[in-house]
Amino acid sequence: MTAVSLGMPSVPLKMAERRASRTLQVGSVAVGGEAPVSVQSMTTTRTSDIGATLQQIAELTASGCQIVRVACPTQDDADALAVIAKKSQIPVIADIHFQPKYVYAAIDAGCAAVRVNPGNIKKFDDQVKQIAHAASAAGTPIRIGVNAGSLDRRLLAKYGKATPEALVESALWECSLFEEHGFTDIKISVKHNDPVVMVNAYRQLAAQCDYPLHLGVTEAGPAFQGTIKSAVAFGSLLGDGIGDTIRVSLSAPPVEEVKVGIQILESLGLRERRLEIVSCPSCGRAQVDVYKLADEVTAGLDGMEVPLRVAVMGCVVNGPGEAREADLGVASGNGKGQIFVKGEVIKTVPESKIVETLIEEAMKIADRMEADGAAAGEPEVTVG
Repeated sequence: MTAVSLGMPSVPLKMAERRASRTLQVGSVAVGGEAPVSVQSMTTTRTSDIGATLQQIAELTASGCQIVRVACPTQDDADALAVIAKKSQIPVIADIHFQPKYVYAAIDAGCAAVRVNPGNIKKFDDQVKQIAHAASAAGTPIRIGVNAGSLDRRLLAKYGKATPEALVESALWECSLFEEHGFTDIKISVKHNDPVVMVNAYRQLAAQCDYPLHLGVTEAGPAFQGTIKSAVAFGSLLGDGIGDTIRVSLSAPPVEEVKVGIQILESLGLRERRLEIVSCPSCGRAQVDVYKLADEVTAGLDGMEVPLRVAVMGCVVNGPGEAREADLGVASGNGKGQIFVKGEVIKTVPESKIVETLIEEAMKIADRMEADGAAAGEPEVTVG
């Protein structure tokens, strides 16, 4: 009988067709249109400390961040932008609040884009013509970033609070001012700390324009809470095909934001999975310490750059089936582990040898995939 491969499908299923939007270029990264959804973060250093900022950007780059934003609240920060933009390996966006003059400084410094928050830049609307001309001449896109916490007072007076309608009206009003001067190299964000309000705002915005959209739940909170809020909101929108770039806002090191963002995209099939560990939550049937086993396997395979699903299962109920459907897996019980590769049992090893055997077999699979010219991607590990 011919063996049938039960491994991961090579092409993930789509949840929805992507919303049609215009495309713009943020440095080397295409945003919108058919371009993949990109992951952004923001430095937490003082931008004027060039060395510390570039070090953090390097860490973010290594973690998979594709675009980075830096704050520019002072003249010293503005003066540092040119060096940072030149030396960063990923596109740098200058984040401007309060002072219009820093918008021009960021454009002159060669930043890949500029984020402006119209609600808290004094007399911003009076400067749109000059900003549009400067950005157009330099080929610099602008993100109109509307936040619930800094909504224009006129709209707060009209709506009473930062409703989805208020956020959308603010963004589209500012876009219209730029459009009057022929500038449309724009992407938009309408962020709120409440995922329900945020999702409704983006859905309304998506229906009323074709600009690329940058998704974010602002002030999402500490790592656990912020991760949940972001996953719920991004999953709802990206699952409907809405969203072109994302930033997970956490009260945590920015590298953690990138990890969460990447995992969200992988989970939705919007980015090729790398290492995925499938493991069971454990129960009274488990005959091994699944938590420890899964953690050890994950640590041992950390950094693997090929798409690989590894199943770590603790009993014989679902274990054999899950292990067979993975690229590599173990079904444990009675002090032993059955090792599966591509659906076939290749050996049975003592419990003490499970981790090292799985790592050895994973390395063999990775070597074969690389030799066969398999596209490198993030390892995907499944724990079960």
